[in-house]
Amino acid sequence: MYESSEGPVERCDLSVGWAGTGRMGVAMARRLAEAGVAVAAWNRTAERAAPLAAYGAEVVGSLAGLRSRDVVFTMVADEGALERVLLGEDGLLRAGPDRGPGIVVDCSTVSPGASRALQKACAERGTAFLAAPVSGNAKAVAAGRLGVVVSGPRAAYERVAPLLRLVGRSVTYAGKGDSARLVKIAHNLVLGIVTQALAETAVLAEKGGVPRRAYLEFLNDSVLGSEFTRYKTPALVSRDYTPTFTPVLLRKDFDLGLDAGRALDVPLPLAAATAQLVQSCVSTGRGAADFAVLLELQAAASGLTLAPDDGAVSDGLTTAPEPENPGAPS
Repeated sequence: MYESSEGPVERCDLSVGWAGTGRMGVAMARRLAEAGVAVAAWNRTAERAAPLAAYGAEVVGSLAGLRSRDVVFTMVADEGALERVLLGEDGLLRAGPDRGPGIVVDCSTVSPGASRALQKACAERGTAFLAAPVSGNAKAVAAGRLGVVVSGPRAAYERVAPLLRLVGRSVTYAGKGDSARLVKIAHNLVLGIVTQALAETAVLAEKGGVPRRAYLEFLNDSVLGSEFTRYKTPALVSRDYTPTFTPVLLRKDFDLGLDAGRALDVPLPLAAATAQLVQSCVSTGRGAADFAVLLELQAAASGLTLAPDDGAVSDGLTTAPEPENPGAPS
């Protein structure tokens, strides 16, 4: 058995590769390595994969080093990067002395159309392709709170399911096609819309004299609170925009969502309005910050100078430290 934060997980005999070790990829690959899975990892910028060696992973210098693996996970920024990883000059499916991997599990967020094209290219080369986008950031991965939605050949899913359960707390199989892509795109529309709602209402509360911390504490403990509102609260209170997910990446996902709405004749008025605000974050030089920076945009539009608040706040994943003298008068 493998050991995960959720308890023992059935072992599988698959050799594993990982391509793409950005913020999310490195955290997910680390989960596998720490559970005892023999992982070989590659990243276009080699130094970003190097930290995985400390957890027992083998770091390889090229994608050729992953071709003979039974299963390769991919986690890259966009569909162009995914196409290069799979079909590029030195890609995983490039003809050579090593066969391609038996299964590719792609955890990136790409369009359903691109996913279908790559699934077809994999099938033509004898490789099963699973779309497996995720919900959560690197902190959620470390805390064992990641969600995974999967679509593709059922037999391939059953083979890699033990590995997916090491990476994610919840794993949902959505069907044989590329339906997981639409699930993730819809999910990320909610992500942006809810964050904008938090920004608007926090600014409304603060301009009316209510501290952001007090408003968000009440919201989080109410029926409207969620795991997501809780783990975005520290950023909104302290205005710490160390990136977990940037407006540039969120803009890409809103573009995918609005494209899907047009293709399926579904009006998306809230998504369209939020997309413009995400674009404004990028246009005003905030594109590399965390997407919680929507708060700053809302405050500026409201003529509000946000009050500082550097006190510890729980994100729902870790416990905020107690004050040094909790009984002392303030």
